[in-house]
Amino acid sequence: MPLITDPDSLNQATEVVFNSGSKTIQLLVAGNLSADGVTPKAVYSFTKEEWKDDALLIPFEFPFTPITDEFFELKDGWTWADTTTVNLLRRGGYLVNNTSGAVTEHRVGVAILSAQADDQIYFDVGAGPTDFVYAGNTAEVVQVIDDPNGDGNYADGYDRSSNITVFNREQGQLYSQASSTLNGEASLLAPKLFSFSLPTGSDLNIVASDATISTTAPYTGMSITYYSTAQSRNIGGSNFNFGIVIDGNNGTAEQIYEFVQYQLRQSSDIDAGAGTVTGKTADLLLNFVGGAGDGSGSLQTLTATNPAGGGTGVYIDNFQTADTNRISFTDNTGTARTFPFVAVVTINFNANLQGDTDAIYRVFFTDANGNQYGTASAILVDDNSGADVAGTISGSASVQFDFDYDNNVQGGRTAATDAAITVVAIGLQTGQFVSATGTISRSTTNAVSLVAPLERQYENAA
Repeated sequence: MPLITDPDSLNQATEVVFNSGSKTIQLLVAGNLSADGVTPKAVYSFTKEEWKDDALLIPFEFPFTPITDEFFELKDGWTWADTTTVNLLRRGGYLVNNTSGAVTEHRVGVAILSAQADDQIYFDVGAGPTDFVYAGNTAEVVQVIDDPNGDGNYADGYDRSSNITVFNREQGQLYSQASSTLNGEASLLAPKLFSFSLPTGSDLNIVASDATISTTAPYTGMSITYYSTAQSRNIGGSNFNFGIVIDGNNGTAEQIYEFVQYQLRQSSDIDAGAGTVTGKTADLLLNFVGGAGDGSGSLQTLTATNPAGGGTGVYIDNFQTADTNRISFTDNTGTARTFPFVAVVTINFNANLQGDTDAIYRVFFTDANGNQYGTASAILVDDNSGADVAGTISGSASVQFDFDYDNNVQGGRTAATDAAITVVAIGLQTGQFVSATGTISRSTTNAVSLVAPLERQYENAA
């Protein structure tokens, strides 16, 4: 049945029960009233009609003081009968006043928009995550003040009326959250209706199941730490401060994102540091732009509340080198920082080189202002960390190296331009000497293949 907004759909002793002795109003799921509920305005209007026409009710003080369509006060000690009744109230808030006129209970109305029908929405008013009774686009009342004695000091209750945050976080879906303060509402919540949009949809960058993330590598080696002091990280030669650091444990950008999103649905402490941060109510830390779990999207860190106090910026340690170009890091000033472009080159080896236990490879600049391959002053290409690109093949079908495309100036190279290279390899038993040229362009898919002829003449009898 639909939400009841018309008092003509309500009847005494069927949907509504007035108890003048205990001063309670009870709502029953019966007759025209279903779990879809009823608005406080409809109950108020029905109560007026009954007080006017019912000789057993008119001798008693009228229970309500109307303020607006979405805000009503119960007065003179009247209150709602039970939790079932409260859960049936939709699209409005209320105060409960005792016989002295002091407020003992304060509830706000919360309406959720744009969610999917089976999404379990939850809220936090400063006491941890609490599920709404109904899923999807629900509209319920949330208690923010409990003051049984009406004395205003809350020693016997609580005052959580400063803010309400609502969350929509389902496995495999895009997350959303909203709050009254971010919506521009006053810091003290009025007993009225607050509407929040919590849109969602399929998150194409979530592929792993919760079981996989919670039990297998690299996820089990990942962590999130909320620091009490700023953490400095060097990006492109400059240091920037961050307060929250994710350890990616050499996972891909997608795997790091999956881990963090999983953590943000936990009711437990997700802070690997000394503090306590409950996952379900922690701020979002990451955002994926594009992609479908296939390495084509860009990962962005966000700013997030850090109760430890070290700053709101988020950094990722130990991400895969191949992902350097598609991650941006938001620092404590709220500024997005990115590494200079890191090109990636794959060197492929044929079977003759793979099978040669003595085979080595080297990568030289083809043109480096007189320091190129073929001269005595030939320069080995340095990788992104400054190490020479050289090594043993050791049976590998291929190796990869990264290259600081935007900053490398070896041998007078012009930064941020394509670099011509010569790759050489030589073995002893099965791999003859071979060289091949290539180009390091602004790409992560550069490749050079080395096809060494089979060695038939080498012999060392010693």
